[in-house]
Amino acid sequence: MTERAFRFGVIAGQARTGAEWAATARRAEELGYDVLLIPDTLFTLSPFAALAAAAAVTRTLRIGTYVLNSPNRTPAHVAWETRSLQTISDGRFELGVGGGRPNGQADTAALGGLWGTPGERLRRTADTIAAARGLPVPPKVLVAASKPGMMRLAAEQADVVTFGLPPATTPSELFRAAEAFRGMSKRADQVELLVGVTAFAPSIFALPEWLSRQVGGDPREMAASGAAAFLIGDADLAVEELLRRRAEGGFSYYAVNGLFMEDFAPVVQRLRLAEPMPAA
Repeated sequence: MTERAFRFGVIAGQARTGAEWAATARRAEELGYDVLLIPDTLFTLSPFAALAAAAAVTRTLRIGTYVLNSPNRTPAHVAWETRSLQTISDGRFELGVGGGRPNGQADTAALGGLWGTPGERLRRTADTIAAARGLPVPPKVLVAASKPGMMRLAAEQADVVTFGLPPATTPSELFRAAEAFRGMSKRADQVELLVGVTAFAPSIFALPEWLSRQVGGDPREMAASGAAAFLIGDADLAVEELLRRRAEGGFSYYAVNGLFMEDFAPVVQRLRLAEPMPAA
């Protein structure tokens, strides 16, 4: 298993004004994050418009979708938007795509799309990747995968993989998913493994109650049971845990909830000092 350099992303998607959104992008860049990621929901900003605005006010920060619901757009539409963002950002765009988030049918219906069967969504995802790969400047491709079909597609096509597992998933369960992925891919050493950090807090009692809306349960209970999405403790403990996850599971790319961007920044900075090589 090749040990990759760390990369760090910020997941954000809401702002009250354009100035606030621009400030978020600039601040992510200032703090040393590599990528600004935006979800694809009707409760957040439109991904392509928001990422274009972020690209316009930054110089080195990469931008990406986390992740597009493939039923929401045709592959040609995604390729058009991707080509435009690659131009606007000077090649800093990363395309994240998946077969549709849980309960995503309502968004697809509101946008006039057809949710389709799991097989149809898998084919739409594959067609979307192929359309993006055919561009003059193809983007790095992230695939969100959990079911066998999407795992196989990710094994064949993805540059980055995130496993669509429940918020209560433990590190051991993540490691098993990574091992299963490596078992089905002849190019696993070429693929980054990404995991989201829902919250970083000094104790489980410091986790805000509003997180329950994001994770669909009690975040304190999840964190107490060892859920990987919650990093609990100080920066030194977090650094130790991320190093362990990379060594044991191959997870080198971490995307933190934007509301914890400032809190998590010392972890990013300490790992940069410990490993000053450029991100892969």
